[in-house]
Amino acid sequence: MEKYFNPAREEWESLLARPTQTVDDIENTVRSIFSAVKERGDAAVNEFTVNYDGVSLESSSVTPQELQSAAESLEEPLKKAIQRAYTNIWKFHEAQKTSVLKVETS
Repeated sequence: MEKYFNPAREEWESLLARPTQTVDDIENTVRSIFSAVKERGDAAVNEFTVNYDGVSLESSSVTPQELQSAAESLEEPLKKAIQRAYTNIWKFHEAQKTSVLKVETS
């Protein structure tokens, strides 16, 4: 992480700019991830977890009992907040989907 302290005003725009990717770039990345997971399974998932999340897990499996125990330990307001966040994230990403238009001509 780079830290900036009192950058010059001329630098603000470039410092605040979000990285951009084309839809093709994103689709190619996602395809390669799906392909790697299809071919190498959990080993690929573990690699991507390290690369993208910076976490190395001993196991990526969670037992039904662990899920149940975790769910029971949450207070109701937190459960509702998680459900609301899930719904909002789902809607946001549904709106981001692009439709592929294919036109065949003769």
